[in-house]
Amino acid sequence: MFALADLLLPAIRLLDPETAHRLTVRALGAGLGPRANKAPDPILASTVFGIGFTSPVGTAAGFDKDAEAFAGLIRLGAGFVEVGTMTPRPQPGNPKPRVFRLVEDEAVINRYGFNNAGLGAGAKLLARRDRTAGIIGANVGANKGVETPEADYAEGVRVMSPLADYLTINVSSPNTPGLRDLQQRGPLTDLLAAVLKARNEAPEHQRPPVLLKIAPDLEEAPLADVVEVALTSGIDGMIVSNTTVHRPDGLLSAARSELGGLSGRPLFEPSTRILAQVYNLTEGRMPLIGVGGVDSGRAAYDKIRAGASLVQLYSALVYKGPGLIIRIQDELASLLRADGFERISDAVGVDAENWARKPA
Repeated sequence: MFALADLLLPAIRLLDPETAHRLTVRALGAGLGPRANKAPDPILASTVFGIGFTSPVGTAAGFDKDAEAFAGLIRLGAGFVEVGTMTPRPQPGNPKPRVFRLVEDEAVINRYGFNNAGLGAGAKLLARRDRTAGIIGANVGANKGVETPEADYAEGVRVMSPLADYLTINVSSPNTPGLRDLQQRGPLTDLLAAVLKARNEAPEHQRPPVLLKIAPDLEEAPLADVVEVALTSGIDGMIVSNTTVHRPDGLLSAARSELGGLSGRPLFEPSTRILAQVYNLTEGRMPLIGVGGVDSGRAAYDKIRAGASLVQLYSALVYKGPGLIIRIQDELASLLRADGFERISDAVGVDAENWARKPA
């Protein structure tokens, strides 16, 4: 079944990217995708944010924006799925076209702009899920143009706290004007205080971990500020990182100059470098999820050795198909054993110093 789905990739890529994305989400939501036929290797199991994960390989927010396809993604073998970004009110996002394949670079540029059906629509679908079937995180954001974004984030947390296993505060999308300004010390301090207050209003058994998702484009001093605020705020972890507005030298694809956030293979090195910097700044005290360019077991392993306890992928599925998740898990387990690790947690951060010193 995975082989057949992978064989269909060239035909799917004949469609424009957004149409292909929507059809894939609908197919997975309808139960039409393949199903993993084996459990992850036990060496991949770990406990992060107080949650037991059978695999560290999950799918990133942006793929399943409205919580339509999370069950299908779990069936592909994902250790966890992050849905969203969801905003309190529905919004259409930016004008089309707004997503572009960079085939020669195995990358994607998107400027979706938090297009989603709103918290209410996502909440209805999540309320019906089988909570024993897989770990689901909910990524929340603010509607475009609001004067008090912290109120939107707090609303997202209130709605999703009873429904999700963890929550992500997305202040790092480059496609909503002013959003990344929330990464500054003052606004971020106020925002995290507001979302934790909202989370703690829920009954104790409905208070999921809260994570902060940051951009890969932060300079040294602002990054240090973000990490200090995160550590002192009481949040539970960070996701490093979102897409980048930078364009590395050497991109080959015709769409390389399109506006938006770049993801995929070219994001691997810069996102892994900043991941290691965050790991060092936190001194390993805060669990991290590594995102950006994860397209193989080796890439996932490098993220883990740079400081990630878990990893997420999205763009690589466009180029390597739904069987990629299982292939990454198998390769990752082999790499851990080849280096003498008994459990995945033992490998977290062992190369952080080296990665953090790599030149930009």
